[in-house]
Amino acid sequence: MGRKWNNIKEKKASKDTNTSRIYARFGREIYVAAKQGEPDPELNQSLRFVVERAKTYNVPKAIIDRAIEKAKGGSDENYDELRYEGFGPSGSMVIVDALTNNVNRTASEVRSTFNKNGGSLGVSGSVTYMFSPTAVIGLEGKSADDVLEILMNADVDARDILEEDEAVIIYAEPDQFHVVQQALKNEGITEFSVAEITMLPQTEVVLEGDQKAQFEKLIDALEDLDDVQQVYHNVDLEG
Repeated sequence: MGRKWNNIKEKKASKDTNTSRIYARFGREIYVAAKQGEPDPELNQSLRFVVERAKTYNVPKAIIDRAIEKAKGGSDENYDELRYEGFGPSGSMVIVDALTNNVNRTASEVRSTFNKNGGSLGVSGSVTYMFSPTAVIGLEGKSADDVLEILMNADVDARDILEEDEAVIIYAEPDQFHVVQQALKNEGITEFSVAEITMLPQTEVVLEGDQKAQFEKLIDALEDLDDVQQVYHNVDLEG
């Protein structure tokens, strides 16, 4: 799973360089989660997940609180959650998750971005079957054996626990995200380098030369769209 973690890490690092965009996206996601349930992370699992993830991107508490207060205030702003599936060069696969208040605008922008960058939109289900929803939690200062012992003592299952780039990366089923994190917090581990539920490809492909450059341009263009929250793919960008 090392290469999969590298793709997550690379995506996270690139987003960290554009703080205004990442803050806006988390603000929108937190608002939607708070509005769909209780506006309290302790009572709303979806909201708690988004807030925990926002912390790993260093989103300021003021932005998190502002989004929650906006939901509490009864704002009539509504967003639709959309997922697009498509293909890049050499049959590479891409998943695009969006939050939008204008479905037609977002669909047009996503389709146009694929078409302009050597890709094409697919139908629902054409790509996701090759990906696995996975909880990924990363931390430092512990060994894989330490983390395994903590989870075993808490009777918590994980798919895999690996040491990668001076960090321990835990892969688990999505419904185990909060269980794993709570077991770690019970042992005094409160800082996480990554804490998210992502879509990991079951297999990865390597692109070279012009095809790799074109694919990277496609991903960058999709991530630049205002309505896009997440972009997942099956290309090993370090290959």
